[in-house]
Amino acid sequence: MLSCTQLSVETADGKRILCNADAIFSSGKMHAVIGPSGCGKTTLMKAILGMIKRTGIAEFDGEQIHSCDEIAGAIGFAPQFTLAQPNLTVEETFRYALALNVADRHERERRLQSVLETTKLAPHADKLVGSLSGGQTRRVGLGLELTLAPRYLVCDEVTSGLDPNSEDELLGLMRELIESDGKTIICIIHNLAKLPLFNTITVVSAGNVIFQGSFPELCKYFEIENPLQLYNSMESHPTDFWVQKWQESRDEIYGADPENFCDDNADVDAADDNATDDKPKAALSQTEHAGFLSQLFTLLARRFRLLFRDAGYLALTLAITFGFPCIVVLFALDGLPQVQVLPIDEMQMISLSVFEQAIQVQLKNSAVATLATGLVLFQVILLALMGANNGGREIAAERNLYEKERMTGLRPAAYALSKILFTALIAIFQGAWMCVFVKVICKFPGEWLPQIATMSGVCVAMTLICLGFSALMKSPEKASLLSIYLVGFQLPLSGIVLELPKALVWVFRPFINVFWGWSGFFDAMSTSAIYDAYTKMNANAEIFSVNVSLCVLVLHAIGGAILVFIGCMQRRPL
Repeated sequence: MLSCTQLSVETADGKRILCNADAIFSSGKMHAVIGPSGCGKTTLMKAILGMIKRTGIAEFDGEQIHSCDEIAGAIGFAPQFTLAQPNLTVEETFRYALALNVADRHERERRLQSVLETTKLAPHADKLVGSLSGGQTRRVGLGLELTLAPRYLVCDEVTSGLDPNSEDELLGLMRELIESDGKTIICIIHNLAKLPLFNTITVVSAGNVIFQGSFPELCKYFEIENPLQLYNSMESHPTDFWVQKWQESRDEIYGADPENFCDDNADVDAADDNATDDKPKAALSQTEHAGFLSQLFTLLARRFRLLFRDAGYLALTLAITFGFPCIVVLFALDGLPQVQVLPIDEMQMISLSVFEQAIQVQLKNSAVATLATGLVLFQVILLALMGANNGGREIAAERNLYEKERMTGLRPAAYALSKILFTALIAIFQGAWMCVFVKVICKFPGEWLPQIATMSGVCVAMTLICLGFSALMKSPEKASLLSIYLVGFQLPLSGIVLELPKALVWVFRPFINVFWGWSGFFDAMSTSAIYDAYTKMNANAEIFSVNVSLCVLVLHAIGGAILVFIGCMQRRPL
């Protein structure tokens, strides 16, 4: 039995949206939760399941529910809009859901076939979820919950917006689950005409539970002959009247055995004959759940599959990965000019013509050094932009899906690490390709490995920082905007182009990804004439070693990863 006592919910500003609610949902029945829009129906069920903060007591089979993590696998929650990847097929969607939660391969296969048959989605197994009709998509949502084989299933307005035939099919499926599998269904519904199909009906008004009982008792209680008259009857008296009436009538309706009240509902007696009241109760969890590494590899496999399924995102990623380096080399297609040797030394007595020649050589060398440092800076700025694109929307765009899968047993650490690895792998390739392509075409001097490591480090660090923003922000738009702002501040605060006031240099420099990428790459050219020309031209320039630069970039990446874990550990309401 699922129940609550004196359950209340308040908003952040102190407004009470659920008021001392008492409710009982007994096993093996089909329960309806109804009420006007915004009255607190979904709030009631989310509060019972521990999905939102509340006061009071919620119990499942006599055990208190403190958070939804405690009932993962025992009680499913199907939201109004199905949370599934539109670019996966129906079968893939169920397979990945099973792989994230069920360790045994044979059990996963058995459940897959069972869910496809139960939801009547077997003929559509190879179709993309995004191509399904509304009714079929809602069945996918139910199927995702059934992969965990829950004893209770809470459906949040899953029939809303469907045509009458699809609605009837979905309600028929729920009834079949009760009759064949002994499930208990709690359905938040708006269609009052369907109330005779339910064993019990819970009426919510202005955050108060004002009735629970069978359909005949509902008609008697509200003095109506037709369920469509319910709201008119409710509006005939203030909410306080109904709250008081329910307090006075509740014990009479519940009777001596609250768990089995409403067994006399004539319209659903046949269904009750097969309910689980006469069946032994299943253990809370009889199946071994998938481990951390199993979830990690499943998430990575799913993400890479989605990468190649999403033609638009893949095209954008490929365009910037291979297009940005082409933009860089446009400025030195024939390679960097050679640094020339001065025709004099400092101690030599020279003529005016030789002196003029030396000035010209020095100016040319300065131009070469300026071009080289500009191209290095251009590369790291573009890699920072790639990093913002990699991480800015990655988590925020699918936050609701993550929260839903977390309710079914997905480990936050496995999810966070999968995102870190996925985006970091892309960033490493982008940084390495940028360095190799530009180095070959423009004939950049310097050691290969340190320069590749530095460029990859720039992209990885910015990627993970922006991924952290994505985990912390409430919307992908805000995360993307913050990521772009971060990249925009890199150039002026780097101190490479515009000299910063000395008092501010070390206020900003530790956090400027671009500076450390530029510094590390340039230091790898320390044995070249270009490096010598630049340092002579900029005697006060600070260029740190490759090792120091890489250490700072690693610290940036670690900081970003910490933000990712912090953001993923935070729970957000569905």
